[in-house]
Amino acid sequence: MPFLRRIETIPERVEPGRHPFNIPCLAGGLDVTFKTDVTFFVGENGSGKSTILEAIAEKCGFNLAGGNRDHHYLLDRNLSDLAQACRIVWNRKTVEGFFMRAETFFNFATYLDEIGSTFRAYGHKSLHE
Repeated sequence: MPFLRRIETIPERVEPGRHPFNIPCLAGGLDVTFKTDVTFFVGENGSGKSTILEAIAEKCGFNLAGGNRDHHYLLDRNLSDLAQACRIVWNRKTVEGFFMRAETFFNFATYLDEIGSTFRAYGHKSLHE
């Protein structure tokens, strides 16, 4: 059973025509039910995948730069318009987790290169390879 059951927009908080509500998948509001432990968001660049995932991460208390709930770096801002307009429903609420974005992985791989890692834990190869 997935931890997160549903994310939905609160209609009176949606501002039609204004970003991010002008993205086609969000224009009519958002209502996604999660029925499995793993969910894939698939779509073209700019279709709203990251916007939705970031709103979920924000509602869970994660830093959008990546990390767990204890990592408070790079970003100091209020909730995004989508996060403010959403409510999430839990099957089982958890306080553990990690928001992993592609940029987080890239920055970590670059950091390992910069410190001269032996990459022992990574097959002795730069993660960029």
